[in-house]
Amino acid sequence: MNIPSPSPQLSAQPEHSDVLNRSCFCLTLDPNALSLALDAEVGQPVLSEMIRQRCPYLFAAQPVFVPAVQLQAMAQLVHAVESVVALSTYREQVLATSPAIARFETSGPRGAFFGYDFHLHQGSLGLIEINTNAGGAMLNALLARAQRACCTAMEEMAPSLKGAANFEQQIVDMFRHEWHLSGRTNALSSIAIVDEGPEDQYLYPEFLLFQQLFERHGMRSVICGPSALEWRGGVLWHGELAIDLVYNRLTDFYLEEASSSALREAYLNRGVVLTPHPQAHALYADKRRLAVFSDAAQLQALGVPQATQEVLLKHVPRTEVVDPDDEQRLWAARRSLFFKPVAGFGSRAAYRGDKLTKRVWQDILAGDYVAQSIVLPGERMVDKLDPKAMKFDLRAYTYDGAVQWVAARMYQGQTTNFRTPGGGFSPVYSTVDVSAQNCCVPDGQCADEDKYASYVFLLDAEQGVHPVPHALYVALARGQAVAETLAGQTLRLADWYVRMKNGAPDTVVNETYTEIRFNQEGRVDWTSTPSTPLGSAAPASVPQDANWPSIAERESMQALLFSVKNA
Repeated sequence: MNIPSPSPQLSAQPEHSDVLNRSCFCLTLDPNALSLALDAEVGQPVLSEMIRQRCPYLFAAQPVFVPAVQLQAMAQLVHAVESVVALSTYREQVLATSPAIARFETSGPRGAFFGYDFHLHQGSLGLIEINTNAGGAMLNALLARAQRACCTAMEEMAPSLKGAANFEQQIVDMFRHEWHLSGRTNALSSIAIVDEGPEDQYLYPEFLLFQQLFERHGMRSVICGPSALEWRGGVLWHGELAIDLVYNRLTDFYLEEASSSALREAYLNRGVVLTPHPQAHALYADKRRLAVFSDAAQLQALGVPQATQEVLLKHVPRTEVVDPDDEQRLWAARRSLFFKPVAGFGSRAAYRGDKLTKRVWQDILAGDYVAQSIVLPGERMVDKLDPKAMKFDLRAYTYDGAVQWVAARMYQGQTTNFRTPGGGFSPVYSTVDVSAQNCCVPDGQCADEDKYASYVFLLDAEQGVHPVPHALYVALARGQAVAETLAGQTLRLADWYVRMKNGAPDTVVNETYTEIRFNQEGRVDWTSTPSTPLGSAAPASVPQDANWPSIAERESMQALLFSVKNA
């Protein structure tokens, strides 16, 4: 798993990630390792060639850096959404106006592979949408196997091989859990991976990966379109294979197309386990749900606890259903809005307000759309020789309210597209441990010759400044160390981000201060330690605030820091 525990940790400051996303040009993707991993999955050298031919921009060569605190915020948001969806008041309100098939009583399955998509820009995290048939999970598990670290710091931030293996096992366990939640007691023995024209789908290579994964774990698996299924004798068939479970990748979310008729009958007669199912889409993925999650009045009326409201209102951009009666107001505000069809997918028919023509605007007013306040995507610089900025978003793959994996997607243009050289799925490197270590490679692959490191100090108003060795800092952050002499104290933690030159500190680039409290055993007490930093700024603009160091403390830290340089 490449996500830190949702419990608070010493803050890996967003500024560190921003610097790395701007200036680290290290290529962490090993193309040969990726090809071997892809071909090993299907047992013959065909999958890597298929990807090169059909989707050459599926994988990015560089990672995206994300602070651990933001990954934790994503997990908290997922939990908040799940807690609202669990409310009977919410379910009754939503399902009352949903298609009849969404009101069909599912016998327990939660829905496999939800995707929560986020934008992260300058520390602002916003949920853009929720998908109930999110693609890319298996591809990202393979991508994690093909990472090569350029330095120790990179190695500690990258998703591990063990984490990727665990993720794949979670995938298998998830489908088996869905099967048993439906009330079945026998073993799951067959799965159909279903999408319209699957061989023509851009992510068809992933279907092959899922098929091999299921087969390795003793489950017969087929890839087919819905019209290839037949409902007869109380069983859903694909040829002569009886299908136990359908992994649903259709965008016919309510099984309304004629091609989905057999699957629809099997589902309504409980002859197959369908995951994700129509009710999941109605409760989570219909874009109108974002209008509920971002509206304080609606949340209050539903009986959502105040703490949950605060999480949702902080991270879900204001969204409203487009009403033709509001045409004048929405048109005037369009430059700050993004318009999406309520049942849209894959960014189709979605428009930035500042790009709208009058003709498209009339289509929006006549259709079923929502207007969402724009949250800018993140930015990642790529290509050292010809630097260019790529946008990125973040996708959290979830099941039953838990985040399984987080991946990034880099792109240029209005929305994600997998058509941009240098873009594609990108691994998320968490900066939880970017402390007192250089993050650069010795052969000069990074943006420039400078290297950076964090130096950490504890500030005690009575006894002065205490430098914290990197090993101790990490151990304290992970709860693996005890500082008995600090038991019961509340101190300030100073984190200085420093440009290195010739292996020694040269210039302080940024300073961040966090209050930290120790319990009576000398362990960091995260339950009473504020999760929000006291402040952060470049040295030239350090504010005069009681939480910041005194002149004497600053001089002491400078002396300790630059004594390393002069030693």
